[in-house]
Amino acid sequence: MATALPTSADPRFYGIQEEEVEPKFRYQRLANDLKTILNTDVITCAAVHLKFLLLGTFRGRVYLFDHQGNCVDSNLTTSENQTHKVGVNQIDVDLKGEYVATCSDDGKVNITGLFSCKNNQILSFGKCIKTVALDPDPRSHITRFIVVFLGTDKLILYDHNLLKKLKPIELCSVEGHVLSVCWHSSLVAWASHIGVRVYDLTERCSLGLIKWEVQCEKRLENFPCNLRWSNEHTLLIGWVDTIRICIIRKRNSIEALDKKLPRYIVDPVSTFQTNFYICGLAQLTAKQLVVLGYRKERSSSFKALRPVLCVIEYKHDSSKEIYADSLTLRGFEEYTVNDYSLGSIIEENRFYIVAPKDIVVASLIETDDRIEWLIKHSKFEEAMELIATHGSNVPVLSVGRLYINHLLAQKQYENAAKLCLRTLGNNKVLWEEEVFKFVKCQQLRSVSSYLPTSDECKLDPHVYEMVLYEFLKFDVDGFLNIIKEWPSHLYDGLAVINAIHDNFRKNHANELLESLALLYSYQGDYESALRMYLKLQNKDVFQLIRRYELYDAISNLIIPLIQLDRECAFNILLDNSKIKTEVVVHQLEHNQLFLYWYLDSLLKVDRHNVFQNKLVFLYAKYDRKKLLPFLVSSKEYVIQEALSICKRENLYPEMVYLLGCMGGVKAAEALNIIIHRINDIEMAIDFCKEHDDNDLWNLLINESTKHSEILTKVLDGIVDYMNPMAIVSKIKMGQRIPNLRESIIKMLWHYNIQEKILSATQKIQLDDYFEFHSEVVALQRRGQGVCEQKCSLCFCPVLVTNTVHNCIIVFNCGHVHHEPCVQGVPANNHCSECKLRASDCSV
Repeated sequence: MATALPTSADPRFYGIQEEEVEPKFRYQRLANDLKTILNTDVITCAAVHLKFLLLGTFRGRVYLFDHQGNCVDSNLTTSENQTHKVGVNQIDVDLKGEYVATCSDDGKVNITGLFSCKNNQILSFGKCIKTVALDPDPRSHITRFIVVFLGTDKLILYDHNLLKKLKPIELCSVEGHVLSVCWHSSLVAWASHIGVRVYDLTERCSLGLIKWEVQCEKRLENFPCNLRWSNEHTLLIGWVDTIRICIIRKRNSIEALDKKLPRYIVDPVSTFQTNFYICGLAQLTAKQLVVLGYRKERSSSFKALRPVLCVIEYKHDSSKEIYADSLTLRGFEEYTVNDYSLGSIIEENRFYIVAPKDIVVASLIETDDRIEWLIKHSKFEEAMELIATHGSNVPVLSVGRLYINHLLAQKQYENAAKLCLRTLGNNKVLWEEEVFKFVKCQQLRSVSSYLPTSDECKLDPHVYEMVLYEFLKFDVDGFLNIIKEWPSHLYDGLAVINAIHDNFRKNHANELLESLALLYSYQGDYESALRMYLKLQNKDVFQLIRRYELYDAISNLIIPLIQLDRECAFNILLDNSKIKTEVVVHQLEHNQLFLYWYLDSLLKVDRHNVFQNKLVFLYAKYDRKKLLPFLVSSKEYVIQEALSICKRENLYPEMVYLLGCMGGVKAAEALNIIIHRINDIEMAIDFCKEHDDNDLWNLLINESTKHSEILTKVLDGIVDYMNPMAIVSKIKMGQRIPNLRESIIKMLWHYNIQEKILSATQKIQLDDYFEFHSEVVALQRRGQGVCEQKCSLCFCPVLVTNTVHNCIIVFNCGHVHHEPCVQGVPANNHCSECKLRASDCSV
């Protein structure tokens, strides 16, 4: 009945094959009583209502059918008066579906109540009547209708007056003859030989004329003008091969300046052409139309081709044919463009393709039908999206499992695995069923990343072990990654360990050893895990030690750990709370370099550890620069042992420091080393200054007199420490001493400065003394208030009233006594309370 139609915009038109397009409509040919009637009669016009279907025939009959093609009894079929003598030209029905208007070339207009004869009317005009239109307002009760006579150039509205008589009203003079009329609310649109005009019945004025241009060899009256109101303000026009969408809008402020113009204007918003002649059109969505077309081409025998039902998406001045079906109707080869019409029930997305001998119903395909087609054509992804968006009686899980099978058959294993995660959810049984499909393909590796591993959906351990065995066999790197990612409770770790040993390959030794280390850790066998990591030289061993606190297990593995990573190892070994320092030192006794590294690092965290005596030798052997600072800063070593090591290694600066610390004769030995071994006179002078010992200075002076070149340096250095005469007196007559004159001048200049400083200091001291003495004398001469004080011995007021003489003793410390209380001035002028000296506490 319907096949996809190749058009010039379709690659198939040029012989190029593309995948089959999803059907948009489901088709059904009306039969039942309709088939019987069409055996003897021909359809000339039709009207589609939400409740029923009306057909007018060539013999002048009007039939009422249900939507399945069954004839329904009504006033149209019970009275012979309701039929026409010749073919019915047009049928119109009111919105409620109660009244029907028909017209014919017999000059009659029949208005019939389908279920009531109260308002039935048979009007005879004596002229051929081509078009009739009932008032769409449900409140009119069929009081108004429009009639168009053959060959007339006027549009006449018939209305009942107060006496219920028909009164003709000429609406407008028409440019040429009226070809078709479409009435909605207060707006009437009609087509003439020039174009389409819209008339406002409320304002009784024309809103505008839309002129229609065609090729010179074609005449507009030879083609049906398809007018349809998609809503109150939108008019769809399909004529010849052009479609125009017009909006009825209010004029803007500028356009409304001319008061003579009507308030509304017809504004064409989109115009586009088709590659066929238009037989009917209807609105599908806001930007899509359903169009019935008559193909311009002819067959090889010069007969008509099958009509086409298209879905066209339009924009401003462009369109795109998104779907097309070629329809096989009875007798299509003999029909012209005027023999077809398109009726619609927009509410149900149902469209009626009417031909003289056939009616086919195109219903927008339902979701379940679409899903069935998509599955049949292996478009599973689109089917699942459709179910998710619109819902369906088809379970999405069923589609998903079919899709998985399809992907596996196409060897798209990764996509199939992703679909399992998306479709199966936490259904353990379904997961295990689908996983075994991957087993047959040896593609468990593809699904491994998507297997559920949570407690909500934990599969049988055997499933996870199968995945691991496949990785172990084909992809050792992937096997290691899975071991790292998966929780260890999903599978039998001992079984996997045995499998690794059975399939151990040297060319993958590193990966397999690391896997064993992880598996041993998961099993709690940490010592085995440590051995694997050390064999592997993998630094994750330190993380393992910290995580599981394996400090007791590493006592025999200290050297290998340091060899692996000294810094990470020392971060553990230097923590005495985790592993004892004695244990580490004992293990490192036979590796002096490691012991040096360890004790040097230990000194930074523990300045008082008991192993500093070992550091003297280790610093002397591996890093002499650190020895002297260590000897100076630390006191936790034995000086005699340190001195022996320094003597053995000829470490003179260190020997000088140690001998200097020992003092006495050892200091003199140190000075001799400086003079004779180090040969640094400045150091010798500093050493003497540091110890400030006359014997050391005399030793240095004696040595300097033997060497004229260092005598002046000593002479400069002893200032403030020794009498220069001690060295000058030992200079031999005639001895040549370089720079002696400069040194003596410098020495005399220094002493002159010292004398001036001492003199100034003495003067300042005397001035301060006399100034302070004056302040003390003035202070002692001041009076002292005793009015409110009490005797420190009897605790009575010092001053007693009604007494001629008040004898008191006042000490400079502030204590006051009655003279009788102390029985005379205390010996040595001492205050009995504070026991201060007389100089501080005199009377």
